[in-house]
Amino acid sequence: MTFNTEQALALALDTLDIEATAITQMRARLHESGQTAFGKAVELILATRGRVVVMGMGKSGHVGRKIAATLASTGTAAMFVHPAEASHGDLGMIKPIDCVLAISNSGEVDELATILPHIKRMGTPLIALTGGLKSTLAHNADAVLDSSVAKEACPLNLAPTASTTAQLAMGDALAVVLLQARGFKAEDFARSHPGGSLGRRLLTHVRDVMRSGSDVPRVTPATTFTEVMREISAKGLGATAVVDPAGKPIGIFTDGDLRRLIERGADLRTLNAQQVMHSGPRLVSADALAVDAVALMEEHKINSVLVTDSEGVLIGALNTNDLMRAKVI
Repeated sequence: MTFNTEQALALALDTLDIEATAITQMRARLHESGQTAFGKAVELILATRGRVVVMGMGKSGHVGRKIAATLASTGTAAMFVHPAEASHGDLGMIKPIDCVLAISNSGEVDELATILPHIKRMGTPLIALTGGLKSTLAHNADAVLDSSVAKEACPLNLAPTASTTAQLAMGDALAVVLLQARGFKAEDFARSHPGGSLGRRLLTHVRDVMRSGSDVPRVTPATTFTEVMREISAKGLGATAVVDPAGKPIGIFTDGDLRRLIERGADLRTLNAQQVMHSGPRLVSADALAVDAVALMEEHKINSVLVTDSEGVLIGALNTNDLMRAKVI
């Protein structure tokens, strides 16, 4: 068969139209008559003391794995159990305190039908996500989520395409509603994703990335300009704090300040730290989130910030390079 670019594009667009229509029609049904069933499904899951056990065969199984993962990462404990494996021992993974979410476009998959009596006998609540509203699965379910589609995007109307898209969208809708009902926040999401960028942004504190001890550049107000520059060069921050006798920062001097002094033609040899510093430096607590330090630096258009303890004593410093290395920005 000869590949035709125009025909290929037309078929691709038609596929997207069919799948978009499937979701739009599902939305209309949910709005008109599916509120009771959807609400019941949400109530069943919120009342579950165990986990949501998601099940599905074939392509519905692949969708089920994704739905289980989405639920788990948004505050609803969930896992996927393969229906065929359930008949050979894995049914023991399901407990009465769980809630089963079974996915099947037809609702007549043999592997699911085989274990339905066992699930009902345990008293485990059953939610059906199906297009077969009069099917065996729907008949046994405590709540039925309608994911029926007029047709598949497949030209043969055989390969699960629009139906799996509808299942996936309904699963996302369920997860989002549960997320909101549980008061799930970005911080909770971050705890489930410590290796992701959001996790780093919401779990990393200033103390985790700041320079401390002898790596923190500091001078006294009387320090000569030459010594100020030596401290900046030695510590590599691009700035130095100016501290009082108690160790509290009263000023900061940066590379940018040096350039501006040179441009003005100042006699640098005659100056000391107090004469060149910016008083009232921007400070951040070591217990603050690193993203708070980022926000402070962006707000004031600065590249470094000083870190203090609860008594206002200088204990650290960091710049944009430190935050970039920590992948906070």
